[in-house]
Amino acid sequence: MKKILLAILAIIVILIAVLTINTFSLTSKQVASEPLEAMDFPEGAFQNLSKAIQFRTISFSEDAIPDSTAFNGFHQFLKETYPLLHQNLVLEKINDYSLLYKWEGSDPSQKPIVLLSHQDVVPVDQPTLSEWEAGPFEGAITDTHIIGRGTLDDKSSLMALMESVEMLLKESFVPKQTIYLAFGHDEELGGGNGAKAIAAYLKNKGVHAAMTLDEGGFLAENMVPDFDKTVAMVNLAEKGYASFQLIVKTSGGHSSAPPENNTLGMLAQAIVDLENNQRPYKLVKPIDYQFEYMGAEMPFFKKMAFANPWLFKGPVLKALNAHTTTAPTIIEGGVKDNVIPTVGKATINFRILPGETIESVKEHIKTTVGDGIEVELNGFATNPSPVSGIDSDAFKNLEKTIRSVFPEAVVVPGLIGGGTDARYFYDVSDDVYRFYPIRIGPNSMTRFHGIDEKIAKDNYKEMIVFTYNLIKRFD
Repeated sequence: MKKILLAILAIIVILIAVLTINTFSLTSKQVASEPLEAMDFPEGAFQNLSKAIQFRTISFSEDAIPDSTAFNGFHQFLKETYPLLHQNLVLEKINDYSLLYKWEGSDPSQKPIVLLSHQDVVPVDQPTLSEWEAGPFEGAITDTHIIGRGTLDDKSSLMALMESVEMLLKESFVPKQTIYLAFGHDEELGGGNGAKAIAAYLKNKGVHAAMTLDEGGFLAENMVPDFDKTVAMVNLAEKGYASFQLIVKTSGGHSSAPPENNTLGMLAQAIVDLENNQRPYKLVKPIDYQFEYMGAEMPFFKKMAFANPWLFKGPVLKALNAHTTTAPTIIEGGVKDNVIPTVGKATINFRILPGETIESVKEHIKTTVGDGIEVELNGFATNPSPVSGIDSDAFKNLEKTIRSVFPEAVVVPGLIGGGTDARYFYDVSDDVYRFYPIRIGPNSMTRFHGIDEKIAKDNYKEMIVFTYNLIKRFD
């Protein structure tokens, strides 16, 4: 018995030693900041964003025709507001409404840079209008904020890029690397006619960029429990997207004599089975980078969990939502309360983790719900994107710019669950990243696509400072 106790004690001591050594070995990955040259904030920038919001460039549905008056009006507004940009950059319109500007660099041997944003916004739910501080398309400016649909998603980054380029042209700045500004018009519908067509156009022209940068990363404030530092989340990849319909077909019948296998009962059971059999949490790239970069900045005992994923990864992966998610979103069936329907349908949306595919998710569904349920892919679908690296000069420039503009922020490479136009640019770019410095906190996350969307004036200033300094790094 004594030998057994000594052996157990030895194992405990070794375990503690391993955990402690790994924890102390996890050191900060943050690069040093650099002093920035003073920049004159462009006069009229707030008013320009306000005017941009007033153009109702709404994406309603895949079948809806874009509002030519709104989009063409917005294009004319950009031309009038940024005359130097339109004199010095070459503009191509793709599929009538998407914009591709080319700023020729001085060194043709350098690979170009693509800076993305999108012009379109989502509709506003009419019953919520009374809950807005100001009309969603008024572009109201208060003492602290600019209010309106698109201030967060995504006209603020588009306008910050335009302001920065106009300002740099006034300074006679010429980039070494050619810079493309690419503004799709249907990102909120999947980008099939906008960003996808822009990427195809560039590929056809033989363009291959060093980096593409898009929305999809942000400055997270108070989003991580017991972590008081701002996290600059630079997303290297995005999950895949697929919705499947579960279809149950039976003979139906009268509700007074329900059959053993009721149409809606079978459908409900299939939904429950899927929710009870979630896809496993996995430590895959780029989530392993989150362990390294964020964990190094944590208090000691939290740092221990990030430094020893072999032992503690379960709770951390769950907190990071590191699995293929399952979300029932639509259910259909029935025509009358005393009639058992012959057909029942449910739509289940999946956000697919890197390493899994649309096909593997379909197989999971079939295995889980069993016989008697038809499974069909429904609508737009895309596999997870490739994962960009963190060792390139492009990433280092991005990282250095973030740390210099926001020295208090911790840069963390990560994975985004939502979709962006960036997914289309892996074929024409060495690396694809997602980050613009929109500040997001627990109370503002719901404003994306939600009620009372607005951006703080101070934050919009930061976005212009960031885009200005990022572009200057390509000198």
